Amino acid sequence: MNISEWTANRLKVLCKEKNITINKLATLSGITQSTLNSIIKGESKNPRLSTIKKICIGLNISINDFFDESFDELDID
Repeated sequence: MNISEWTANRLKVLCKEKNITINKLATLSGITQSTLNSIIKGESKNPRLSTIKKICIGLNISINDFFDESFDELDID
């Protein structure tokens, strides 16, 4: 699994856990729906850390929570 796939999967899991839609997450995070959709669809190959931070604020979680232990399993080349 590459970083874009991992990020997309992580966002889907977190939205499900928080019971919010991708559209609602975009609003809460202050980022555009199109940006979030490109991450979810894997079109954004390497999302910026600043974008991830905004998403974490919208989800009311820390960056450490976003990059949980499953991040260690990621195949980064």
